[in-house]
Amino acid sequence: MTNKGEISKFIEKYYLHFNAATLVDAAKSYEHQLELGHKMLVSLAGAMSTAEIGKIFAEVIRQDKVQIISCTGANLEEDVMNLVAHSHYERIPNYRDLTPEDEWGLLERGLNRVTDTCIPEEEAFRRLQGHIVELWQSAESKGERYFPHEYMYQLLLSGVLEQYYEIDLKDSWMFAAAKANLPMVVPGWEDSTMGNIFASYVIKGELKASTVKSGIEYMTFLADWYTDNAQKGIGFFQIGGGIAGDFPICVVPMLAQDLERHDTPFWSYFCQISDSTTSYGSYSGAVPNEKITWGKLDINTPKFVIESDATIVAPLIFAYLLNY
Repeated sequence: MTNKGEISKFIEKYYLHFNAATLVDAAKSYEHQLELGHKMLVSLAGAMSTAEIGKIFAEVIRQDKVQIISCTGANLEEDVMNLVAHSHYERIPNYRDLTPEDEWGLLERGLNRVTDTCIPEEEAFRRLQGHIVELWQSAESKGERYFPHEYMYQLLLSGVLEQYYEIDLKDSWMFAAAKANLPMVVPGWEDSTMGNIFASYVIKGELKASTVKSGIEYMTFLADWYTDNAQKGIGFFQIGGGIAGDFPICVVPMLAQDLERHDTPFWSYFCQISDSTTSYGSYSGAVPNEKITWGKLDINTPKFVIESDATIVAPLIFAYLLNY
């Protein structure tokens, strides 16, 4: 067995009970899935890109420990925004003490707050806007259509952003994904800033809505990808809740029940890092066994829920996979 580094040894020695023990069990089971030749889907919800998950997740991608990603539109774009505007971000450690007047002051300065971190409007959003609009316009003029993440891959690989880079490229998970041409689904992309910007051009009549492929097309792509790759097994590692997790996990019952492909394998592994509460009726708070009733997980699927902060837990699990 590969020798583990100091972080991995630390969590194996001290993380022995409760959520800590589940973290270790989930990490070991994830590693075992890869050893069996299974593929793994990682879903990213919440502001994980702004939390700079790329510092470790990019290496997970480079070492082929994730084979497909589902993420929110915000995570798709915010990793690239951090890449080109990092020095303009502002951290607000005392964010819990801010008054409405303080918040208004941030707005007037063009700072959009995500918990303790402010994303600079001009340097982040607007710095990308002109370049991505050119890609949309170019595709439309040629009668071409692409998924949201494919436009972002084109943007990163074109080199037009190199003049703006403010962090090491190795710390950008989106650049690592683009280099690997990693399969991705981005459900609900319209909810993101770039999605809003695209919608504004559609409203103005300057672009067609069809120039960016839709969520239904993401689902049909995912159905084909799952069918082609599921024979050995595909695991599901969910960071946070919401549409980034809810959307892709449904592909299994869709294939088995709606398309009547009854030999469709269940997800071979499931782990969710979440602080959602089941009693509120939220899907994100549902325990894994509930997913059995929906035809997503098997009785024997390894299942883990780590009720904790994903910004703390996910880097530790990734560190274990990377033998840190």
